[in-house]
Amino acid sequence: MSVNIQKYLDEVKKRNPGEAEFHQAVEEVLESIAPVLEKYPQYVESGIVERFLEPERQIMFRVPWVDDNGKVQVNRGFRVQFNSAIGPYKGGLRFHPSVYLGIIKFLGFEQILKNSLTTLPIGGGKGGCDFDPKGKSDAEVMRFCQSFMTELCKYIGPNTDVPAGDIGVGGREIGFMYGQYRRIQNEFTGVLTGKGIGWGGSLARTQATGYGLVYYTREMLKANGKSFKDQRVVISGSGNVAIYACEKAQSYGANVIVVSDSNGYIIDEDGIKLETVQRIKEVERGRISDYVKDHPTAKYVPGLDVWSVKCDIALPCATQNDINEDSAKKLVANGCYAVGEGANMPCTNEAVKYFLSKGVHVGPAKAANAGGVATSALEMSQNSMRLEWTFEEVDSKLDAIMTSIFEACDTASKEFGMPGNYVAGANIAGFLKVAKAMYAQGVI
Repeated sequence: MSVNIQKYLDEVKKRNPGEAEFHQAVEEVLESIAPVLEKYPQYVESGIVERFLEPERQIMFRVPWVDDNGKVQVNRGFRVQFNSAIGPYKGGLRFHPSVYLGIIKFLGFEQILKNSLTTLPIGGGKGGCDFDPKGKSDAEVMRFCQSFMTELCKYIGPNTDVPAGDIGVGGREIGFMYGQYRRIQNEFTGVLTGKGIGWGGSLARTQATGYGLVYYTREMLKANGKSFKDQRVVISGSGNVAIYACEKAQSYGANVIVVSDSNGYIIDEDGIKLETVQRIKEVERGRISDYVKDHPTAKYVPGLDVWSVKCDIALPCATQNDINEDSAKKLVANGCYAVGEGANMPCTNEAVKYFLSKGVHVGPAKAANAGGVATSALEMSQNSMRLEWTFEEVDSKLDAIMTSIFEACDTASKEFGMPGNYVAGANIAGFLKVAKAMYAQGVI
């Protein structure tokens, strides 16, 4: 049986015009799962692919709020509930000016496969708003979050849809939204994850995405006879994911020499001093350029050409499409042999293809970046049982989950004749679990 993958992609572009990120994510997945569809023609005949590519529900709403000057502001909110075949929708909320429907659909689509790979019973969804929390007072953020949740609460619930944080949504925003949900619904349930310790949150959630990235990359390196020890590591970003990826990589003996922000990057050949980065970013909310004030032997380079720095392992932890084909060529030319995607889709499709053609090991975001949502699901479990696990218990479970995710990617890549192609392996393993559930449940 020959499957016409282009037909599916053309239909997605026709039905979702102007949503470039969503198109990119769909194209990458479709190319990987073609052999699956040839092996299991029943998924084609029963319209699994068409249903897989179409969200079950797309919600868009206005978010009016009053700023500190008494002026009414209006933003646009979104929640895309993409697929619930294996469990309630699960995925973060992003508050950033760049947010529009196409970004949310791309993230929600990726979330289906990411959540499937965790082996936990959670479906895929995503949401957010074009609101920018930067420069806003706590009172403004509170009023916005309360307005946002007043509408969103109509569509979510602990057994329906459990959002979490993402870019622009941290502990402060989760707290304000959870308070409003509790006020409206008059119930204390695990409807949001990323909550504070002491009122339903999970230990190790803050570290989970960064730690999970390194656990996955560790397994990928081990499978290919390598390790983090004494390797030069470049990390883009200096937020939550980057900070804890740096911490865990250093604990394995890696020499992390670069972190960055949207203005430029730091090169510290003696190894990034994590406590300085944490103080600048988490306490002072400053720019990474301030790093050189404490460490004058380090160098600050303005601009975004972080991937021109010579390294063995690259961990992009900033944003989507951080590494394009030109950046990939620079990395390969400088000896980079492994890439672990800590952000959502940080490599363009062209960059991934180039890496694979040159034998670079690529840990795809939907697998390597799954530590955050895995620990969010562990938070849901603790909420349901009214228990709190220790940091060590959660971290141990996270390590085991990330190890199993790598094994699933590795096994699927070998089963379908693409050994070492963990990008295809992740797509295949994630899709198969969801497709089997959808097929068993009939046309819904």
